[in-house]
Amino acid sequence: MWTYNKKLQYPVKIKTPNPAMAKIVMTQLGGPDGELGAAMRYLHQRYSCPYGEVTGILTDIGTDDGEIGNA
Repeated sequence: MWTYNKKLQYPVKIKTPNPAMAKIVMTQLGGPDGELGAAMRYLHQRYSCPYGEVTGILTDIGTDDGEIGNA
C-alpha cells in the first residue's frame, strides 16, 4: 500500500529576471515531453482508472501547478 500527502505550494519572488532561462522553462512546459503534456496524460488516465482513490490522486497531480517535474 502507499500513501499520498498533498503539500501546498508557496509563491516564488524573482529578484532578477533571466530571459534565457525563461525560454528554457517555456520549452519544458510546452514541448511534447514537457509539463503540459505530462499533465494531460495524468488527466486522461484519470477517466479510465478503476479505483476511486487513485482517480483523485491523478486529478491532483494533473492539475497541480508545477509539482509534476519529478514524475
